[in-house]
Amino acid sequence: MYLSANTIAEMAGQKKVHFLNENAARINKSLGDAVGLKNIGVHLITVEPGYFSTELHAHLFEEECIYVLSGHGTATMGAESHSIGPGDFIGYPLNGEAHCMEAEGPEPLVCLVVGQRLAQDVTDYPNRRKRLYRNNGEWDVVEYSNIQHVKR
Repeated sequence: MYLSANTIAEMAGQKKVHFLNENAARINKSLGDAVGLKNIGVHLITVEPGYFSTELHAHLFEEECIYVLSGHGTATMGAESHSIGPGDFIGYPLNGEAHCMEAEGPEPLVCLVVGQRLAQDVTDYPNRRKRLYRNNGEWDVVEYSNIQHVKR
């Protein structure tokens, strides 16, 4: 499947606000969905200055990566922060550090985001002390304090 630059430019973006953080908002164009990809998500995202791309999170089973097309911001990965701009690439391996991006400066941060689409994943939100269990489209969120670890 092929998407021309004109087709992508004309695509209506969908506003996505993170369910745990109203200051984590972006406009999302799902390029992967447009060409029928099922196992990989490919998104062109636009984050306005002062907003985050998502809530700080870490996937336990999925990997994702980001290529910055335009704009500037800060990428947080665990305890580290990096200034990011056009041409920068960020990889988030599975079970890695919690991460997010914040758009800064006078123009929006525009990135190509690619990630796996597994049927099951577990995502931690350390600032919210919550864990998301995703299973075949069903989402269950629990407070860290309610997670019971079973010794075997």
